[in-house]
Amino acid sequence: MNSPILSNPAHSRQNQAAQSQASSSLALYAPVEPYRSFYLKVDAIHELYVEEVGNPNGQPVVFLHGGPGGGISPSHRRLFDPAHYRIILFDQRGAGQSKPSAATDLRAFENNTTWDLVRDLEKIRSTLNIEKWIVFGGSWGSTLALAYAQAHPDKVSGLILRGIFLCTDEELAWFYQGPGVNWLFPDLWEKYIAPIPETERGNLMAAYHNRLFGPDNNEAIACAKAWSQWEAATCHLLSDALAVEEMENSQKALVFARIENHYFMHQAFLKSNQLINDAPKIRHIPTVIIHGRYDVICPVKNAWALHQALPDAELRIISDAGHAYSEPGILNALLESTEKFKSL
Repeated sequence: MNSPILSNPAHSRQNQAAQSQASSSLALYAPVEPYRSFYLKVDAIHELYVEEVGNPNGQPVVFLHGGPGGGISPSHRRLFDPAHYRIILFDQRGAGQSKPSAATDLRAFENNTTWDLVRDLEKIRSTLNIEKWIVFGGSWGSTLALAYAQAHPDKVSGLILRGIFLCTDEELAWFYQGPGVNWLFPDLWEKYIAPIPETERGNLMAAYHNRLFGPDNNEAIACAKAWSQWEAATCHLLSDALAVEEMENSQKALVFARIENHYFMHQAFLKSNQLINDAPKIRHIPTVIIHGRYDVICPVKNAWALHQALPDAELRIISDAGHAYSEPGILNALLESTEKFKSL
């Protein structure tokens, strides 16, 4: 392995920023089933689907999925050594197997904010009698991980963050409004804007919101697919047709698009630049930041800004990757991180 995950302050930022894929390649751990799964009622409306995987007496780590709305999958369990870690995974409010589903019940959007999710994390941690845990999050998961750690720094033993998303107006405009990613993918952009009349394209997120939450279910599904496939098509350095095809599933697309749009219309319920401004609260927490150089969904400047705010963190910019965690260089760095964090 080319470099340690735990920070060495003597390393120069230039050397940290230049890190890329390690010379040796690691593989996902073998498929593993949960030793326990259950529903946790967190308020009068929401019940979260929760899994425990691996070693019941192991080092606790919680996995935070992306989106918001992406949900967990069996492959996420395989990022951690099941012989060592007690792995906690859950579907956030409205997503995956949690109830109610954002695809079929608009009550899923009541009490559904970043700070509700932060409280959910604390309820899961206390319910499972975990004193402190490693928090692992990518994309939106990195947003939630930072918000949680800044609210409860004494409960976090380490942070593994991938594809940093700060949910600023600038980022949202870059990806969903333009000019920005549309200059790189004009062909795919045409498919994204196709469901929206030209007269409403001055505010695409609002136009999508009106349709995703409108009375016409067929229109909502068509818009959900266009929204979700735009992200799926631009997620990898080299476009992955299977990722786009997965968003042909109407229910999956509705959950993903509706929850993302709900959060993004409210700037994820964060104050302006909050996650950077509050970064000093977590400077003492061992942290690794992993980001693809050619990530167009969450530009690498986000990772750089976070590293400026957390100079003791280890920054790994992967030179041949986009946004997806499954890209070889990013996956290798994530697996190296979960191995190194065994020593915490």
